[in-house]
Amino acid sequence: MTSIFEVSPRCQELQKKLIDFVNNDCLPAEEIYESQVGTGDKRWTSVPPIMEELKAKAKSLGLWNLFLNKSYPEGPGLTNLEYATLCEITGRCPRVAPEALNCSAPDTGNMEVFAKYGTPEQKAKWLVPLMNGKIRSAFAMTEIAVSSSDATNIETSIERVGDHYIINGHKWWISGAGDPRCKVYLVMGKSDPNNEHKYRQQSIVIVPADTPGIEVVRPMHVFGYDDAPEGHCEVKFTNVRVPVANIILGEGRGFEVIQGRLGPGRIHHCMRAIGMAERSLDVMIARVTDPSRRTFGRVLARHGTVAADVAKMRIEINASRLMMLQRVIDLAIQAHGAAGVSQDFPLARFYAGARTLRIADGPDEVHTMQLARFELMRGDDIRARDAAIKARRAQILDNGSKL
Repeated sequence: MTSIFEVSPRCQELQKKLIDFVNNDCLPAEEIYESQVGTGDKRWTSVPPIMEELKAKAKSLGLWNLFLNKSYPEGPGLTNLEYATLCEITGRCPRVAPEALNCSAPDTGNMEVFAKYGTPEQKAKWLVPLMNGKIRSAFAMTEIAVSSSDATNIETSIERVGDHYIINGHKWWISGAGDPRCKVYLVMGKSDPNNEHKYRQQSIVIVPADTPGIEVVRPMHVFGYDDAPEGHCEVKFTNVRVPVANIILGEGRGFEVIQGRLGPGRIHHCMRAIGMAERSLDVMIARVTDPSRRTFGRVLARHGTVAADVAKMRIEINASRLMMLQRVIDLAIQAHGAAGVSQDFPLARFYAGARTLRIADGPDEVHTMQLARFELMRGDDIRARDAAIKARRAQILDNGSKL
């Protein structure tokens, strides 16, 4: 792992522990995990036993719930920057390591919601077992019939009837909904669709997974991967009834909640993506320097184009530390030939995940628009500064070019 940031001695100690845990436990467990997921219906009804072993070891090492930053008393006290360096390490083994540390989506975001916005009762019922790794959760926002990257389009209804909310809606790509350990959904919908303020129409409610009216229709495939046992599922909510006490933060505050949730989650994904890029480069280097693999009498690394690709990958990783992830993985796949798109290497799954990341937690375009909005907010200050510079220039000229 390469970091350009200074971190605390405690974080440095966690980095060393985590590198050892990922290298000696998580990476060796990848194939075991996949074999234990199984085939057919078993993929959605059982949890690989190796994961529970890894979770127990991570807990004993103090590598647990690292994602909750120092704003929360329940967390380990790291800054977001410090946790980002740890995310990069787990990104080298994205299928296993994050969950082993109880730091995988969608639970991390949901735990942050409960920690930041939950009532004492909501925290006791849901946050505690989630932080203990006893249950898992799902976040239900994206819908099948609308463009959900603009969450004002969401159509799921949350209607108050007496002391209950009645929920009706059709969601998809709901991460975690297929997991047999999923015990709770956070559901976003419209509780006040006629509110003149379009960002106050939405609310988020807690829906226990065993509530009548929830139908997990099917798991969605991402470039052929179903990501069992967690899955990204299509889910229907039909007359689902929950108490009004299950509201998060209050009616009409759904946008406030999701902004607090998705911001850190996007950072976590991005830092893990850097770890994927670094491992992709490692996998490629191992392949092209293998003396048993020769073409035209030379190991692959001795061919100019391959060596140039290695250099390009290192440059792109160091230069951007994120933006060229797909390109890095693609070059690694190319060096492996047909094996690169097979199940024998992690590259195909990495590629699927990297492409999906540009859509997950809001498409790239949404984040680009937000970035532009923040930059453009500086316009008044920039113009005022330029005016002051011009005035000062005129003053200097009036003084005969003397300060």
